[in-house]
Amino acid sequence: MMKTRKLNLRSLLKLVPVIIFATVIILLSNCSGAGGKKTGAIDSTKGLKDFYEGYFDIGVAITPQHTEGESAELIKKHFNSITAENVMKPGPIHPEEDRYFWEDADKIVDFAVANGLKVRGHTLCWHNQTGDWMFKDAQGNQASKELALVRLKDHITTVVTRYKGKIYAWDVLNEIIVDNDKAESPYRQSPWNEICGDEYIAKIFQWAHEADPDALLVYNDYGTENPGKRDRIYNMLKELLDAGVPVHAVGLQGHWSITDPTEENLRATIDKFSSLGIKVQVTELDVSIYSGRADTLNLGFTPEREQKQIDLYKMAFNVFREKKDVLNSVTFWNLTDRRSWRDSRGPGKCYPLLFDENMAPKKVFWEVVKF
Repeated sequence: MMKTRKLNLRSLLKLVPVIIFATVIILLSNCSGAGGKKTGAIDSTKGLKDFYEGYFDIGVAITPQHTEGESAELIKKHFNSITAENVMKPGPIHPEEDRYFWEDADKIVDFAVANGLKVRGHTLCWHNQTGDWMFKDAQGNQASKELALVRLKDHITTVVTRYKGKIYAWDVLNEIIVDNDKAESPYRQSPWNEICGDEYIAKIFQWAHEADPDALLVYNDYGTENPGKRDRIYNMLKELLDAGVPVHAVGLQGHWSITDPTEENLRATIDKFSSLGIKVQVTELDVSIYSGRADTLNLGFTPEREQKQIDLYKMAFNVFREKKDVLNSVTFWNLTDRRSWRDSRGPGKCYPLLFDENMAPKKVFWEVVKF
């Protein structure tokens, strides 16, 4: 009898490690929140796009040089969508009337196709970075409306057709709405408007749609969170949509600062545009550590400025996640703090992105994926 009891005790002791292991597994399982979101340590092997799978695409604006080396590896890990920062703009891709320059744009598109990345095309019509030849006739005088429209249609048709099936979305029109709430016209007085009036606006969306009926066509602008400008953009889009013009989405550029936008204005912007029945995309996101050019006290990436940047990014991504049914893409404008166009627009280096100058995730990166 005593021998049997000793054997049972030994058997139970052998089971102790198994019981402990099973208990740990159960406890770990119970640490997952709703939807399987981990509340414990963040998985550092995952890319930014992996955290946002099921929410929206995560994109980045790049140069042809980014398609090689360590930059390419960073892109492939963290992003599933790319935009050409400059090389698809009208001037670089169509420098002369009878000459297109495809090499740089092709390199970016080929990189995307080879690695299963989506591509956003930027941009088909803009008042900047467009060759002067577009607006001049053979004698050097201002082109007629007829000539300008023929050239613009040829440009849009040629570019969109070349990348049909490879570029899923196009910023068809960029930054046509004025900032001034008191301006007589809502439209920027650019060479396009001076020559063609506003009738070209509907035409360019039609031409892009004819060239690629499956492409998502976007109106893209900055300052969309400003109530006055937001209303002017909304009115233009509503007029176009009411006329049957194929506009499918609005792009909020998102060149923000540590003090702007407010959560209220960001929510109102997404809600107002999505009420038109179109999608919303964030197309050029970066958050400067400065509130503006005059913000010159305590320059540099100080702990205080870093925390304000974290707070702004956290707020924005909280809103983005809540609006995932209407917001389908968030694209950062540049890859790392090593180089950003914002550095020339502030009182100092602006450090506006999620990756530092050494291509490592910043504190703000980990806060953005903590949800």
